[in-house]
Order: sequence, then C-alpha cells, then structure tokens
Amino acid sequence: MQTTETLSQGLKREYQVILAAAELAAKLDAQLAEMKDKVRINGFRPGKVPVGHLRRLYGKSIMGDVVQQAVNDAQTKILNDNNLRLAGQPKLEFPEDQAEMEKVLEATGDLAFKLAFEILPSFEIGSFEDVELERLVAEIPEEDVEKQLKELADRNRSYAPREEGAAAQDGDKLTIDFVGRIGDEAFEGGTAEGVDLTLGSGSFIPGFESQLEGAKVGDERKVVVTFPEEYQAAHLAGKEATFDVTVKAVAAPGEVAIDDELAKKFGFEDVAKLREAVTGRIKADYDRASRDKLKRALLDALDKKFDFELPHDMVESEFNGIWAQIQAEQNASGKSFADEGTTEDEQRAEYRRIAERRVRLGLVVAEVGDKAGVKVGDDEVTRAIIERARQFPGQEKLFWDYYQKNPQALAEIRAPIYEEKVVDHIVGQAKVSDKTVSKDELFKVEDDAKA
Repeated sequence: MQTTETLSQGLKREYQVILAAAELAAKLDAQLAEMKDKVRINGFRPGKVPVGHLRRLYGKSIMGDVVQQAVNDAQTKILNDNNLRLAGQPKLEFPEDQAEMEKVLEATGDLAFKLAFEILPSFEIGSFEDVELERLVAEIPEEDVEKQLKELADRNRSYAPREEGAAAQDGDKLTIDFVGRIGDEAFEGGTAEGVDLTLGSGSFIPGFESQLEGAKVGDERKVVVTFPEEYQAAHLAGKEATFDVTVKAVAAPGEVAIDDELAKKFGFEDVAKLREAVTGRIKADYDRASRDKLKRALLDALDKKFDFELPHDMVESEFNGIWAQIQAEQNASGKSFADEGTTEDEQRAEYRRIAERRVRLGLVVAEVGDKAGVKVGDDEVTRAIIERARQFPGQEKLFWDYYQKNPQALAEIRAPIYEEKVVDHIVGQAKVSDKTVSKDELFKVEDDAKA
C-alpha cells in the first residue's frame, strides 16, 4: 500500500492511497482460500471447490469487502504513522471511471482513492492555578422555609362543603365542569369534568378564577379570558377564549396547622424534623444554583484561556443543530427575527460564535479529562439511569432496556457525568473564593444558549 499526503492545511488533511492489483489479488485469494473449506456447492465435495470457480461466483462481492478493508487499513495506517486524531468522519473519493473500478473488482487494476479528513487540534493544557473563580453563596431566608411549610400544609388542608346557597369566596375550592371555545369552536384540551379549582391559587389562566368568585352550586357562568402570549400551546397563545362553566360544588378551607400532626403525614417524627427536611431541600436548590453559576464562570474562563483552530465540520454540525432549534422555536411561536428587533444574518453570526464556543470547550474538557485520567464508572452510569427511570413509574424496565440496547443513548448519559468530573478536577486547581450574594442574584436567570 502506498500513501502520499497531498494536502496539509490547518486541520485539513488529504491522502492519495494506491493499492496495487497484485496486493488486491493476494487479499482476494486469501479470502477465497478460507472460503473454500466452508462453502457448499452442488457437484463438488466439501473443500474441493476450485478457487477459480469460487472467484467467478463470488469474486466481485468478496472484492467489495477487500476494498472496504483496504480503506480501513489505509485510514488506520495514516493516523498511526502520523500520530493524528480524527475530528470527524473521513471523506472518500473513488475513481469515477466505471471501467477502472471494474478492473479493481476483478483484481486486474490498481485501487487508487483519496482520503480527506479533519484532525483534532493540538494544544497545551497547562495549569489552572491562574484561573480565579467566585462561588456565589446565599443565606436561606427563614421566610422561605416558612413559605414551603405553609405550602405543604395548604396542600394537605381539609375542605368542608359550604352551606346550601353559599357564595364562593377567595380560597374556596370549587369543583367545576367546563367547555372552552375559540369563537364558536371547542378546542382540544378545553373540556373537562369534575375539576377542582382553588380560587386565588393562580393555577388557571389569568382572569379565570376571579370570574368565579361569588358563584354558587349549580351556577352556570360564562368566563372570558385571553391566553398569555407565551402560552405553551402556540395555537392558543394570545387568543380570547370563552368557557362555559358549571359549578358542581363549593367547599370552604379548614384551618392550617404546621405541627407534629402535619409532619407525621409526611413520615416525619415531629415538626422539627419536617422543618429540617424542608431546609435541606431548599439548601440543595441553593447548592445546585451555586454550582451552575460556578460552572458557567469556569466555562467563560476556559473560553478566554484557550484559543486554537477548530475543525470546520464540527463547528458546522453544532451550528446546524442550534439553528434547527431556533427555526423550530420560530415556527412554533410564529415570530420572525424582525419581531425580535434583529436580522437573520445577525443571529446566524451570533449562534455561529456560540457553536464555536461549544466546540472549543468540548475539546478542552475532553483533553483535560484525558490528561487527568478521568473515568466514568459503570456504577455511576447505572445510578444516572436509575434516577431517570424513576421519572417514569411503571416503565422502569423498558427504560433500562432502552439504554442497555442503545449505545448512543448510553453515551448521552455518560457524557454529562464525565463533564462534571472534569469541572471538579479543574475547580480543584483553580483559585476559588466564596462571595455572599442575595437569593435573587444567586437564582438570576442567565441566557443559557452559550452553555
């Protein structure tokens, strides 16, 4: 096999590969000889089929396998000999002349093809001691704990039917039937029976609950509301709807008590233990928010620290994925770039920068993890799958089988675990100082497009 580099430009490489006809014939004969002892053909005893006869019957199909193996061998040899790492799937270019390819399949002509690919960039990782990060921390307000305790108590509040003819008040629980219409047409999901609604809870469309205050059992009311512009069902967003509502029951709320009896309903010994659990859950949310902010700050720092050429195809693939999502969101919302005060060209440029950032950081994380020997154990993957499976009660086995039979899905489970371990490795070397902030600052929503 003869390989000649024909292009070395940045991360792009091209090679001309030539496999002589004699080599092809030798590889073909080797496979035919191996096949001779296994094949069964009428008129011939086992192992006695002439190789020439096998060549006539199976030569071209076997040569297809020989050619594929030659391509694989050439690729492996080129990468190993030149210490290169592929950044994506190589592109192959075979002769367009059919007669030339026929000679190759008959092992009477040389196989010549081009192999083009991009390689991963080489860059120095160095130390992360110069990376300075702030870990945002916030005190848990006592009123947040009290608020969540009250919400738990509210959800377990008892209700008693109001006396006959009593009007519904704020805080009462109504049981209603309703039919929703846009114009004269009932819309999907707008009809239900026996639905419980607590007035003042804000659980229905804005304006719906207030129009039922003062209602009595048996009342039929026409409720007119407008769906929010950001409503999740795009076909309803911003539209006015009319609901024909029938009130089936009106119940008054009982007293709320945050005490040991409430705690026992949730499996705790007393209210102190319940309060401790609620505080722990809130702290977990705070810790998660702090971690997310720290990780974002680290990624920003790494994005500034490293600057190297990126594989074009990797960036293009990442950008296409982002852009497809943007277009899908636009189609769902019905909004254009002009509606958002921008242009398609400006957004393409912005999201290409984001694609480049993601590719760069992905390569940095992979290189750091490789140099540090970061590994993700099977037990860690198993725990992650179990956590996801818990979100689908009753379907755990189907969920588990899906991941066991789908390597790509399994890789998607493993990747974020690997990334988090690399982040921990880098943070362990960086200079990290704690900064006390308000709850609002800790939970401030940031644009996550860059992440």
